[in-house]
Formats: sequence, structure tokens, C-alpha cells
Amino acid sequence: MDESELQAIPLFESLPRDARRVVAQHAEEIDVDEGTDLVRQGEFAYEFFIIESGGAEVLRDGEHLADLGPGDFLGEMGIVEKTVRNATVTTTTGSKVIVMTEQAFRSMSRSNPDIASRIQAAVEERCRALVA
Repeated sequence: MDESELQAIPLFESLPRDARRVVAQHAEEIDVDEGTDLVRQGEFAYEFFIIESGGAEVLRDGEHLADLGPGDFLGEMGIVEKTVRNATVTTTTGSKVIVMTEQAFRSMSRSNPDIASRIQAAVEERCRALVA
């Protein structure tokens, strides 16, 4: 994937070009059909996703929690906290997503701790929101 595509993603837009290049080397861009489960509640986490285009819905125990769109990310809680998925996320349209495996995320985190700290901050914010 090309680092210039990451500049449009809020999580990565403020990173210097070299840092985005590192992220791009660890990520893959894929097209997914409408109705595809990106993650399933209760399963172990092996990937982190960022929606580049399209949309998805978040369900926990069948209850609608949120709608996601371009720039939103998911799956980070499972790979950062090493927990099972706490919700199911299903695409609501054909979508383009950026995928980073847990192994690639950890490798990237070692070489670029700034992005790891950004993702960790997002995880902590989401954990606080779940408790509230």
C-alpha cells in the first residue's frame, strides 16, 4: 500500500511521511463485500482494521452500538489488550479496508512507537466509554 493513502486517514494524517511509509509497509488494503463480518464477538483478535471507504455497523449481543465510516478503525482493542472481540462489526456496503495483522502491528509498534501510543490512547478512550 502507498503511504500517501494513509494521509487521508485521521489516525495517521499528522504522522511524518517516513512514519506513514513504515505503517504502509505493515498494512494491506482489501476490498470487502457488503455483509462481511470484519470481526466477530467472542473470537480472538488477530487483525486491526481501518475503514478507508464504505461503512460498517457494530453489534454487541445483537444490539446496535454504532455505525462506522471512512477513517474509523476497529479491532485495536483485541490486539493491543490481547482480549477476545467484544463486538461484531459487519460491513453495510461494499468497503475498502486497511488491515494490519497483530504480528505486523507489533513489528510496526517497535519501529514506530508514536503510532503505537496513538492507538493505545484510542483504546484507553474506548475502554473508558465502555465503562461509562
